[in-house]
Amino acid sequence: MKTISKETDPRYLACPIRQVITRFGDKWTLLVLDILGSSDQKKMRYSEIHEKMLDCSQKMLSQTLKNLESNKLINRKVYPEVPPRVEYSLTELGISLLGPLKVLVEWAQENMNKIIKD
Repeated sequence: MKTISKETDPRYLACPIRQVITRFGDKWTLLVLDILGSSDQKKMRYSEIHEKMLDCSQKMLSQTLKNLESNKLINRKVYPEVPPRVEYSLTELGISLLGPLKVLVEWAQENMNKIIKD
């Protein structure tokens, strides 16, 4: 998570959209939320998530999952087995973000050709 300097204007700190984008506005976070939200399963393992986003490094995916957990958007459950099994699921807060995320995904699909034109 990005840190905010002491000189930051207090108006920026009070701006909800700045806070949201700073905490989880990167492409990997939104992709993980979309993958978990569109899965038929309520829980997914790390390897299942990574399978759907092979262009994301394992290190970046791990950091993204930790960030999502610290921002209370996903749950991480570790089972006491050998080898350990870890499952990820959306929290209620994460589920509440799926509606706006779905709208953003639909917008992107409708406008992608306009965005990537040379």
